[in-house]
Amino acid sequence: MHLKEYQKTTLERLSDYLRALDKCRAKKALADSLEIHYKWDVDAWEMVRPGAPYIPRHTGSGQVLPTICFKVPTGGGKTLLAVHAIDSIQSLFKHTQSGLVLWIVPTKQIYRQTLNALRDRAHPYRQFLDLTSGNQTMILEKNQQFSPEDIQNHLAILILMLPSANRQNKETLRLFKDQGGFEAFFPAEDRLQDHAELLKRVSNLDTYDIESTFGGVVKTSLGNTLRLINPIVILDEGHKAYSATAQHTLLGFNPCFILELTATPPQESNKLVDIGGQALLREGMIKLDMHVHIKASMDWRDTVYASCEHRNELERTAQQYENQTGMYIRPIILFQVERTGEKQRNKPGLIHAEDVREYLITRLNILPEEIAVKSSEKDEIENIDLLSRDCSIRYIITKHALQEGWDCPFAYIVTLLTNPESTTGITQLIGRVLRQPYATKTGNPALDESHVYCYRAQTSKLLNEIRSGLMEEGLYDLIGRVMIDQDVAGSIDVPLRAQFQQFAGKVYLPYFVVPDGKKGWREVGYEMDILSGIDWEAFNLNDFDSLELNPTVTQDSSTRMSLDHEEIEALKTYVASDMSLDKVFITRQLMDVVPNPWIAYEYVEKVLKKLKKRGYSEADIRRDLGLVIREIKKVVEKERDRFAQVVFEKKVEGGEIKFFLISGVAGLAIPDRVKVHADSRKLTNARGDQPARTLFDYVLEDDFNETEKAVALYLDQQEEILWWYRNRSKLDYGLQGWRKDRVYADFVAMRNLQPIVYVLETKGLHLKNDNTNYKQKLFDLCNKHGQPTPWDAIANEFSEHKVKFQIVFEDEWERVLNQMLRTN
Repeated sequence: MHLKEYQKTTLERLSDYLRALDKCRAKKALADSLEIHYKWDVDAWEMVRPGAPYIPRHTGSGQVLPTICFKVPTGGGKTLLAVHAIDSIQSLFKHTQSGLVLWIVPTKQIYRQTLNALRDRAHPYRQFLDLTSGNQTMILEKNQQFSPEDIQNHLAILILMLPSANRQNKETLRLFKDQGGFEAFFPAEDRLQDHAELLKRVSNLDTYDIESTFGGVVKTSLGNTLRLINPIVILDEGHKAYSATAQHTLLGFNPCFILELTATPPQESNKLVDIGGQALLREGMIKLDMHVHIKASMDWRDTVYASCEHRNELERTAQQYENQTGMYIRPIILFQVERTGEKQRNKPGLIHAEDVREYLITRLNILPEEIAVKSSEKDEIENIDLLSRDCSIRYIITKHALQEGWDCPFAYIVTLLTNPESTTGITQLIGRVLRQPYATKTGNPALDESHVYCYRAQTSKLLNEIRSGLMEEGLYDLIGRVMIDQDVAGSIDVPLRAQFQQFAGKVYLPYFVVPDGKKGWREVGYEMDILSGIDWEAFNLNDFDSLELNPTVTQDSSTRMSLDHEEIEALKTYVASDMSLDKVFITRQLMDVVPNPWIAYEYVEKVLKKLKKRGYSEADIRRDLGLVIREIKKVVEKERDRFAQVVFEKKVEGGEIKFFLISGVAGLAIPDRVKVHADSRKLTNARGDQPARTLFDYVLEDDFNETEKAVALYLDQQEEILWWYRNRSKLDYGLQGWRKDRVYADFVAMRNLQPIVYVLETKGLHLKNDNTNYKQKLFDLCNKHGQPTPWDAIANEFSEHKVKFQIVFEDEWERVLNQMLRTN
């Protein structure tokens, strides 16, 4: 499962913080010897987030407790970030592969989803944990027992559900009740002195009353066991654990590290990373725009009918998309009703789930098996994989049961049949239709957007609630993407401004192209034209001459990561001590970076030979297999990209790849119109005026982050600029280079009185990384061929223009742009 750019940046920031923590913790020992009070956690935070607020925390036993928060919107991949974060914390802060992780979730729905994913050895989350632990992963629930040896030799993930109520309930108290199975963590009952010493070391352990038979004896409870182990805590939906009782319980577990993941962190959280909705939108992970269809009819059936007709249209589009790409999508509608209870159906004026089911079956001829009700009393989608081709469900009826912890990327439409005066549940229900199927835009607007159908709604009130819903999902910077659909009001197609009409459909931008037989030219293909030219045999694997494996000896395991049924049966014939390394399994882990399995297998053999030559046994390698696989992938990716660059540049210099203006292909020219919502907040300058030099009259403020906004307003003030345009990621101009992903710049601008077009990419300081270096090299190559050649008569109209590519960082953009505009 590939990480998105914002996920990579998040994990890089975490690694920087963990290294700072480790460094400052080492300094703490020196400070203690000199009797100097040193706040090592505060110092580490300041090294990575200078000036950002930080609230220190301490465990129930008084130890310093590093606590940070990832602010991640709905659909941003919180669980994927969590499993990668565990790897980073284990290796950079704890320096071990084993130990206990306490994974805390707020609801039963999220509990089931998390548990099922982490227990499934074929799931990418579990596979990554197995890599992290050297295939020594244990997934536990609160009613399962474990031993000190389990924690010493395994990465144990204990999943708990922390009640959100602000009180100590029976579930929480049960954790600290004496129970069997954990005696090995504690002294024998009659060793009172050992119990006293243990209490001195860990002061917040629960004990029996001093007056009782076992007065002063520590209880052998799960809660006390956690207090001794000092687990890592992963806190899903961390904002729900900020009541005094919840915080007391969490800190009382004596964790060594807490990572909160939430879309809406409270003010007290220590936000290490703040991911906005724009990041997700650019990566194609969410379905926006969100169109709101308000039906004036007083009959709720009309609203149901309209939304079902729309769903049918979406399914036809999805079937065409599947025929073209092989990607399966089955659009689903979520109906929100006012009643679901069996005894509530006959109440007048209230729409019941069975009323909707009956209408769908009897009047719209929908098959019963395509309809499901999800409520507190009836759960017809439990244990059903809604993404499976074998699933027939297209209509889900609910009241509040889908508000939290449930998502299905196939859900495209929410149909609200509730009282217009009531907005209960709307804000959270909106978030259930945001995830994009396969976390990738299809390129078809119909399948890349979401819809809300409303019955008897008050427009302004409903829009406020929907926008509040986006805010609660952490998508505060995308509220302008909610629009009343054009058939009602407010959504408009905006053409180019009158003074720029001569550019309509004629602003062509260059692409790298290759000959395509009689057809002329086609855009360069990553796999077909670049990877096919790489000399895979020449890769340098010398990094493994100095790779150090973990020297800590842990118990071997006879289980392997992701196995099919036949492999599991074959494995039963082996014993752990005799099992050799599975080269085929390691090869499988490389298939996303090496297209040829035979070459990947050769890499594995070479690496294992190098490690064995340095004295590592198969047991040593198997124990640290996660590190070995990660290092192979890292080295091979680096070599692949290095050779791909050589192939690309050689073909450019040799004339096999041209830098051409291409016409007649969708998406290769600046569009002649864009669709926007008339009520969205417009971009304005400090005086409140709208930009005067935009190619289109209508520019949405929500389309920009702060650096981009500053650059846009700067461009608008320059007399040297004739017009500028906000290039839309995944929709407009995207440049294919020698890496797989296209590069979508942020701005396109045309110079006034001179035939020059600028293609601009803005970057925050924290994004100065390998990906930025790649973009800079690609832009340098483009600038070397800055006056591209037209390949037909249409593009020839734009042939006199030079195109200049530029990356600007937030700390230097004004100086760089000043220099750019002063240079002809």
